[in-house]
Amino acid sequence: MQPVTVITGASAGIGAALARVFARHGHQVVLTARREAQLEQLAAEIAAAGSTRPHVITADLAIPGGTDGLAQQLAARGLEPEIVVNNAGFGLAGQAAELDLEAQLRIIDLDARALTDLSLRFIESLGRHHGGVLNVASIAGFMPGPGLAVYHACKAYVISFGEALHVELQGRVRVSTLCPGPVPTEFAARAGFAQNRYPRYLMRSAERVATDGYDGFMRGKRVIVPGGPNKALALLARALPLRLAMRLAERDRR
Repeated sequence: MQPVTVITGASAGIGAALARVFARHGHQVVLTARREAQLEQLAAEIAAAGSTRPHVITADLAIPGGTDGLAQQLAARGLEPEIVVNNAGFGLAGQAAELDLEAQLRIIDLDARALTDLSLRFIESLGRHHGGVLNVASIAGFMPGPGLAVYHACKAYVISFGEALHVELQGRVRVSTLCPGPVPTEFAARAGFAQNRYPRYLMRSAERVATDGYDGFMRGKRVIVPGGPNKALALLARALPLRLAMRLAERDRR
């Protein structure tokens, strides 16, 4: 079985940037997402840059059986995860009571359920190859988020889960949680808000986030927050009384 780095949500944004960084450092990468054309284009780009061409596996991890299908395709190709990068996720802006309920449940299915499944499913192979799990959360996870309630809640779960898993698997499997601030990707358009709603000093490119994430993961950091202003915001959110933290999150989305 060939050891590989599996990157979910790799068709664009932070996922694509992480794929480039891992490939550049010599990892054999598996790209997975729903959009095959974008994955194939990225695989060709990575190969043209001199790295080994990534494997491409299309999968919808938010549907029942999605993670099973991914695992089956990996096994059928003789691929065994050494590192799992759980980047796939999305959010929806608006009042939770007014947004489509099924769409919000899909956020939980992808951002939390699928991430948990893929974090735990391959523990034996991750340990055998001295690899690990890099979960992509957000600074949104450090505070409740009126206007993005389900997304913030899911990212809070990812942070809490990752920090606990880091301790449980210490010495066996490396576990890091990447918590970027605002990044200019297609996430905002899908969520339904303008990217310029966030202060520019919090913004960081997907490439810089991916580089910080890779470096922190390889050093075995528990939580990685790219950028000084975002680190300060994360610390502030944890230090403030809950009522004030929610006001801070609400103000950022006006």
